[in-house]
Amino acid sequence: MGYLKYKGYKGSVEYSEEDNCLFGKVQGMSKDCITYEGNDVDELKADFEGAIDDYLESCKARGVEPCKPYSGTLNIRITPDIHSRIAMAAKEKGTTINAYIKSALENQLKHAEVF
Repeated sequence: MGYLKYKGYKGSVEYSEEDNCLFGKVQGMSKDCITYEGNDVDELKADFEGAIDDYLESCKARGVEPCKPYSGTLNIRITPDIHSRIAMAAKEKGTTINAYIKSALENQLKHAEVF
């Protein structure tokens, strides 16, 4: 699957056989849903960028803070035992705790039916 990027937002690129068009949805939005469509990549990109601009203008007009895409920073709470085991495993692999956890999550998502 491809992605479009604009003003810090990332959007999917999908094809609808039924409607014979491209469509997408802005990824990582926790509350709002921004969708767009087009008959070709240029139209899709223009509609994507226009949807982002409209969303930002609408938020400004209403005096609300626009939802931001996920930052990539995630704080989790785990037991001290798990923290210790991760630290030891990371050291054995010759990597950092952060890199070890990132790799473990990526491996888990390969098997998940997400997206």
